[in-house]
Amino acid sequence: MRYLRHAMAMAVFIAAIVIAGFSHAAPYAAMVMDARNGEVIFARNHDTKLHPASLTKMMTLYVAFEAIKHGEVSLDTQFTVSRNATQTSCVCLGLRPGQKISLRYLIRAAALRSANDASVVIAEGISGSVEAFADRMTRTARAMGMANTTFRNPHGLTQTGHLSTARDMTILGRQLYFDYPQYFNIFSRRSDFAGVGNVPNTNRRFLDAYSGADGIKTGYTRAAGFNLTASAKRGGKHIISTMFGGSSAVARNAHVAELMDIGFNRAATRVATRAPGTPAYQGRAAVAVAQAPTRNGDDDPGAAAKTIRLQTAVRVSMRPQPRPVKAPDDAILLAVRESVDAAVSDVAAIAEAEAVAEEVGTTEVAVLAPDALGVTPPPRPDLAQTDDPEEVSLNAAIAAGFSIADPEDIADLGSFDGPPHDESAATADLATEPAPEEAVQVAEASDATSQERESEAGQLVESVQFAESQGVTDDFEEFTEESEITWIGASESLLAEAEGDDALLQSAEEAVQLASLDQGAAPQAGSGIILTSTPLTSAKDASPQALAAAIDANLDSTATNAPEVIARLSTSDGGRLWGVSLGQFTSRHAAERSLITVKMAEAASLGNGVSRIRQTSGRFEATVAGLTQTEAERACLRLSARSMDCNISHP
Repeated sequence: MRYLRHAMAMAVFIAAIVIAGFSHAAPYAAMVMDARNGEVIFARNHDTKLHPASLTKMMTLYVAFEAIKHGEVSLDTQFTVSRNATQTSCVCLGLRPGQKISLRYLIRAAALRSANDASVVIAEGISGSVEAFADRMTRTARAMGMANTTFRNPHGLTQTGHLSTARDMTILGRQLYFDYPQYFNIFSRRSDFAGVGNVPNTNRRFLDAYSGADGIKTGYTRAAGFNLTASAKRGGKHIISTMFGGSSAVARNAHVAELMDIGFNRAATRVATRAPGTPAYQGRAAVAVAQAPTRNGDDDPGAAAKTIRLQTAVRVSMRPQPRPVKAPDDAILLAVRESVDAAVSDVAAIAEAEAVAEEVGTTEVAVLAPDALGVTPPPRPDLAQTDDPEEVSLNAAIAAGFSIADPEDIADLGSFDGPPHDESAATADLATEPAPEEAVQVAEASDATSQERESEAGQLVESVQFAESQGVTDDFEEFTEESEITWIGASESLLAEAEGDDALLQSAEEAVQLASLDQGAAPQAGSGIILTSTPLTSAKDASPQALAAAIDANLDSTATNAPEVIARLSTSDGGRLWGVSLGQFTSRHAAERSLITVKMAEAASLGNGVSRIRQTSGRFEATVAGLTQTEAERACLRLSARSMDCNISHP
């Protein structure tokens, strides 16, 4: 009976130990980091050394990426599967001894399926053995700043001394993202082909459940619990978090989601990205240098003396040698010397002139300055003057286009070979009322005569305008009847009797106004004037050609009392039937504004026009009427050049 009691007590004790072992939870640790700048947002037991489980494969893949970068291997390098790799207890890819498989598929199997046999093949293929590869992993971790991490294998199975922390795993995940972004997308794939078949991602449930998640690696052992290093991006923020010691995969994913939310809520919206520095390369060359024996004259009696060269800062800078420069030619030096001497003499002359100016004043300096400088400017033509009035008049007439006639030519013009002109008979014939046919003939003759006179008057006006442009218009007023010079191309009566252009124009306007006082009244008998039906407007609008013709006709009729047929002059420009349309506007204000703007811009060509605004169909059309064809075309061209709307209105 007593033995039975002891057996029951022992059974209860063993059961208690077993139950306690199964209910024991792995130690908890967590860390949340802003991946943009490495700022720690949340941490619990983050520096406690724990079992990392399959999070170790992040460093295995980092070393593989480093070997590819430095040309040790490539993604297509074929690795041979060893027996040691196939005997690994784990979740495996199912490789066979002696099988060849490329590194590309081994990376996919280790990252997604977390295959331990694939990790061993990678380690042996790069470093030759698992131990050498684990040592390289540890050195790389130290170069990254993972001070509390030591690796003993490439797969993460529980082993003495194989430890890491939540901080170090978070640092490793961030380093993978910045150093090898071209491979980081592997961790976000839900599945992929690994050479022998498709392998699923052990982290696919968290990737599907959490918005913005893009990796990276899960891990589990009985000693470590359920571990996870995760990465996610939202709204420009990037958070990486790590958790050790989860009780299950579901509880781990839920808690990591809470850690991610803490990170996104606390992280700043706008943060400058500061990528971590790439750790020093720990490849085969680094291993050879680290393991090479150091032998010198102290520990090797057979070695020769060693020369040590110290690289120190330069205390004295060597002066550089000047570049060889070819001496200039003697001719160039002589030319430069002469130019310098000339410049010095000019400066001395100017200084002497300034000294003279202080003594005699600015008026005498203006006279002496050209001589002092050795430069004599030519006189201006418009400043040349003479004291002889007759010579002034002669020069003005020549400038206007006239020439001095030969006395013999004047004598020949005085002789007239035709029949004598009977002025009394002509007066008697005109006093009698002519028949209609005769009146028509007289009118036709008058038109021909007026055309000839208009051409002569046009030449006269052009000469006067040319003389005005030359500044000699006033010189024509000095010619009198006592002048003994006869001019070719100008009427003698005009040169003899003209006292000024203003007086002639005034007399012509008065003659036109007297002739047009009463359009319906007939001319007085015996006046010798026959009125035509030419319309008449304001005398101010008469063209220069018409006024010149009237002047010539008036002077000739004054010199001789013979009756002549005079057509009533039209002082309006018969061609001012053109206009310029500026377009249609929605309001009268806009139309008036357009007219004012255009008138100010083209005052020269539109100054004689009449501004009009006409309303049609609710719109206001702005026009400038009363222009000649030339003025209208010129105005439109200038307005079009200013990017203004313009259309010519035809008569």
